[in-house]
Amino acid sequence: MRILIVGGSGFLGTELVRQTVAAGWETAATSCSWPGSLPGVAWYELDLRVPGRLDDVLAEVAPLVVVNATSGGSDWTVTADAAFHLVAAAAKRGCRLVHVSSDAVFSGARIHYDETCLPDPLTPYGAAKATAETAVRLLAPDAAIVRTSLIVGHGRSAHERMVHDLVAGARDGVLFTDDIRCPVHVDDLASAVCELAASDHAGTFHVAGADALSRHELGVLIAGRDGLDASRLPTGRRADSFVPGALDVRLDSSAAQKRLRTRLRGAREFLGSV
Repeated sequence: MRILIVGGSGFLGTELVRQTVAAGWETAATSCSWPGSLPGVAWYELDLRVPGRLDDVLAEVAPLVVVNATSGGSDWTVTADAAFHLVAAAAKRGCRLVHVSSDAVFSGARIHYDETCLPDPLTPYGAAKATAETAVRLLAPDAAIVRTSLIVGHGRSAHERMVHDLVAGARDGVLFTDDIRCPVHVDDLASAVCELAASDHAGTFHVAGADALSRHELGVLIAGRDGLDASRLPTGRRADSFVPGALDVRLDSSAAQKRLRTRLRGAREFLGSV
């Protein structure tokens, strides 16, 4: 298996690189904001906004599979436009494509979302992710789209760092008690993405954790695992704030779980409360 992981130096990308190398795959990966450092990998610097650079990397690597694990946030040129170009380039070369998307494509109006639900985003980031999904469906119908939720694990995620900073008083902010998602462990998500990369499964897959938790509940679990005083975590309600976005989005991953060997654990399990 020869695979190219676009966004290989990010949080999810790093775990994807680790797992593919461990599996004996011929792994190439790209980095942009910070360099990749894992050994056994052909690293390429790639800014998806630079015309022609992606084509150069694809020509040199000649991958059988491309995984788009980039995280451009609300930057439309990366999350939407560059994703479109990546899909088109991969399809032109006949590469298998796995595209990582987000539960941000949903508004929360119906709370529970399976793969048949159509995007109705509330934020620029969600709109960009939804646009990228459309490009995948139209240009690469044999691809797999992986929608996921809050990614945590090994203390390296933004959510875990925020909990530590809030307990230490090193940053301002609160953990919302009414902002509910289905957190997933980075190991489980990467394993599922690798499974899909090695398969011919096409369509949209919801790959999230089994537990629906508020950001505050997640923070309490992280604090408990790490021996921190959870009572120091400030709380608030997203509904009372000016922070845009959905309140309650719960990805139903049951259909994907039936097709995957990877068990999608809930946060209560992987953070040690059960």
